[in-house]
Amino acid sequence: MTITTSPDFAAKWLVRRLGRFSEAHPRIDLRVSASIQHVDFAREDIDLAIRHGDGEWPGLHVTRLCTEELFPVCSPKLLRGRGALRLPRDIKTHRLLYTNSTNGWARWLAEVGVDDIDFKHGTLFNQSSMAIDAAVDGQGIALARTALASGDLICGRLVRPFPQALEAPYAYWIVCPKSAADLPKIATFRNWVLREAEDDAGRIAELNSLAGADVAKPKLR
Repeated sequence: MTITTSPDFAAKWLVRRLGRFSEAHPRIDLRVSASIQHVDFAREDIDLAIRHGDGEWPGLHVTRLCTEELFPVCSPKLLRGRGALRLPRDIKTHRLLYTNSTNGWARWLAEVGVDDIDFKHGTLFNQSSMAIDAAVDGQGIALARTALASGDLICGRLVRPFPQALEAPYAYWIVCPKSAADLPKIATFRNWVLREAEDDAGRIAELNSLAGADVAKPKLR
């Protein structure tokens, strides 16, 4: 079975889990293609895609994978010692890591009442996975999406220094042709991916609860 998804999702979510799928389903031979282009199922030899978007793809079978938020993440070491992150205003003393533009950070900072941020001292990446990896390395604070940050949060390589989150306009979706949606291999992979995402959501909620970040709090708009 051939699957396509974005390089970010492949690197930060999918690839590290595929060993578990192969152990559970050794008869299914997986091929993974990472691309920013949306697949044309009618012309390409692709069975299933995981897309980031609004879920509006007429003619295709679409299943939401997970709910997405945007929130700051950083290495645990930025919470310790001199210059430790305690309040949102402490962000001013750290490097911001952002993807493609500063718009997301500008929205988040405005909502928490932090201004006078000089984005020239930040680092711009063209892939979210690179910004997240830089945050893991302690290079600064990234604004991350739930799915892409989940693995590093669960493993403790990243933490959420503040509970405030923006509602993300898009989410990840499992997509395939309607005619193929019930094929055993596709249904098996779709169900497995959904279980993985559900397990992540439970573990992230537990982490947030332990950190005092109540997930039931109103989200930033």
